[in-house]
Amino acid sequence: MLKFAVMIRQFTATFSRWICAASLLAILVAGAVVFAPRAHADENRWGFGSGLGLTSGTVNDTVFNLAFSGDYYLDRNFSIGPMMQISPMGDLFQISFAGVGRYYFRLNNGINLVPLMGIGLIHADLDRRTGPQPIDCSDTSWYIPIGVSLEYQASHNLALTSTLIVNLHDINVSSSLRENDQTSVALLFGFRFGP
Repeated sequence: MLKFAVMIRQFTATFSRWICAASLLAILVAGAVVFAPRAHADENRWGFGSGLGLTSGTVNDTVFNLAFSGDYYLDRNFSIGPMMQISPMGDLFQISFAGVGRYYFRLNNGINLVPLMGIGLIHADLDRRTGPQPIDCSDTSWYIPIGVSLEYQASHNLALTSTLIVNLHDINVSSSLRENDQTSVALLFGFRFGP
């Protein structure tokens, strides 16, 4: 009977990951459909970016992090679009998705200072089977990323970026942990393509 309960818990954890990923995919597809007619008229308004780094302050201490973003430029200095952060390794699987606005302060010598802020959802799944208290729990919460990027404009449409993001949320993956996970800080290095 205990083995069956463990199998059900594992299936539920895997199923919740797939539901979260399917929901994010549905949101991306819906956004593409909504903006598709306008995108054909103004193809040069779209951009995207990617980052690689670490997130500290999670329920599993510091974890590896990947970030992906899309940008629709309303004008040269302001963009809106989706941002996804994912921590796929170790005991913690964490994925967040938010709609984000960015404002580009274009300074001298090809340096851009880009504050960003957004709102969305975060899902965390902690599966720690070792230690005195094994934990296998997941939670989904609201999510507010607040951050700033320092960009070097390497060419007309390519910038090298370093981004610091403070993630605000309310993750509660286990009553055995001392406190809820309410903030984490991500430091990412990557690139951004823009019009």
